[in-house]
Amino acid sequence: MLSYWREHVVTWGECDPFGLVYYPHMLAWFNDTEHALWRALGHPIEDMIARDRTTFVMGEVGFRFTGPIRYGEPVLCRVSVLHLGRSSLKWGSECVAARDGAPVYVGSATRVYARINDDNSLAAAPISDALRALLEGPSPPSALLPAALAAKLGW
Repeated sequence: MLSYWREHVVTWGECDPFGLVYYPHMLAWFNDTEHALWRALGHPIEDMIARDRTTFVMGEVGFRFTGPIRYGEPVLCRVSVLHLGRSSLKWGSECVAARDGAPVYVGSATRVYARINDDNSLAAAPISDALRALLEGPSPPSALLPAALAAKLGW
């Protein structure tokens, strides 16, 4: 199924001096990668909210630290569709060091597709056919990975 990755350079404060990434940043890196994917698909989240009055809201998240990374180092963050339900979408997420593919975190997140009501409350809704076609279609291009690293990662 659909997969997408982006590079992120670790900023000051995203990890401790021992290279342990703070959990909120794992979620932020996932979220930024997911939003970059939607933009690459030509369907940015902000347009979904403004034009369609719909969005994907977080239902459940789980991330696990798997290896150190340091301030200033680039990482590759990837999201992949694991399951596409009637009104939900489960992403797999992983992050690796760009230098050698060493794992940094793995995780998953389930999003619920929701309609934004006039009173700004949310109600689960079936994922539209147009969005389903994007999520079941080919992966948009990500930046080029060196061939040796792509082979090592299986990307």
